[in-house]
Amino acid sequence: MLTSRSLFSGILSLNWVLFLWETFLDWRQYCVHRDTEKRPAAVQEIITEEAFAKARAYKLDKHRFGFFTGIFGQLQTTVVLLYGVLPLLWEFSSRYPLPTVAFFMSSILLDTIVGLPFQLYDTFVIEQLHGFNKQTLGFYFTDQIKKLGLTFVLGSPVLLGVEWIVDNGGPYFFVYVWIFLSIVIFLLLTIYPEFIAPLFDKYIPLPEGALKTDIEKLAASLHYPLTKLYVVHGSKRSAHSNAYMYGFWKNKRIVLYDTLLSGEELEKVVKECGVDEEECKKILAEDRGMTSDEVVAVLGHELGHWKFGHTMMNLIIVELNLLFQLAVFAYFYKWDLLYTAFGFKDQPTIVGLILVFQYVMALYNQVISTVMNILTRKLEFQADDFAVELGFGKQLISALTKLGKDNLSLPIDDWLYSMCNHSHPPIPERSATIQKAMKELKKE
Repeated sequence: MLTSRSLFSGILSLNWVLFLWETFLDWRQYCVHRDTEKRPAAVQEIITEEAFAKARAYKLDKHRFGFFTGIFGQLQTTVVLLYGVLPLLWEFSSRYPLPTVAFFMSSILLDTIVGLPFQLYDTFVIEQLHGFNKQTLGFYFTDQIKKLGLTFVLGSPVLLGVEWIVDNGGPYFFVYVWIFLSIVIFLLLTIYPEFIAPLFDKYIPLPEGALKTDIEKLAASLHYPLTKLYVVHGSKRSAHSNAYMYGFWKNKRIVLYDTLLSGEELEKVVKECGVDEEECKKILAEDRGMTSDEVVAVLGHELGHWKFGHTMMNLIIVELNLLFQLAVFAYFYKWDLLYTAFGFKDQPTIVGLILVFQYVMALYNQVISTVMNILTRKLEFQADDFAVELGFGKQLISALTKLGKDNLSLPIDDWLYSMCNHSHPPIPERSATIQKAMKELKKE
């Protein structure tokens, strides 16, 4: 007969098994990076010996810190569960008029406070040591306060909405919660780039020039409904690079991080962002960024995702997965044994969501994450093929190589770790596949 004690022990044991599995994968990857002291012959074309040494040093530091934080986090979770911290927190929150909001806010605050020393070390020691961090302490804490404020302002009404639907929606409440959350996700995808992201970074229209002309020409040739083209001043925060597209229907936008740019294009952007002359010279002196042709090649890849409907495909998968998880929650959320196993005397909705989504479905979440990584990797190859067909194969390989160098990506991986964790194929694998596609295209 299943008891509350045996259920708790089973869930906690599963939690530890999954942690040990992830640690095992991390250890395999660490061993590959630790033991490969010299640049392998297979990656000599995409990384220099000096860049390889820098990337390896960065990865080893991240690995060691990751092991420490991972073990600490797992022990913290175990202590929280064994000593009934969540029931105590709920009992404290129940004293207030909106206990769900109080529980949500207090748990977020506690996690933030506990995690703050680790985040500070990661940002101001490891990232700083390897040349990525550009933030000051003041900038960092201002950022954190903004994030907490937005989390409370946006998260609280959503939680209250979910709670009301669960309490009043009848036997098919999970369908109504799914519709409600889908609307929320759609609204956030719409308003985040326009109103939320600019609270953290400065966005400006891409200045007139050859790059803008080439991007608009490419978008027009593919009938991509590009309405706005932005650059985000991300170099004030980090030297890591990024680019993305967003928008629905006939209202598409492209955003480039200034860390992707170089030369004249970068100079225009940093000056328009109000960077002083001295800082501007420092930014331009850094050996980072891509040529305009390489940036266009990267966007050719991204446009491949749009052309093949990858974004919509992923959105549908996310929606179906959300519906399934909510159906599982509907099955378990009134199970008395689940709550008593974790020390709760009543059955608050927010606690049920945590117990079901985080613990009951832990194994499912691990499996579906790996499956999604495998699928996403296939889509990345398909988008690469599209860029090759546009004539950007050579430039895309060069762009990927520079991205790897600028982000200190180490182009060697343990195959099992990569399969379970990497949503994008490793650069050597992508480069080889692109070269093969270019050769096949020439034969046709």
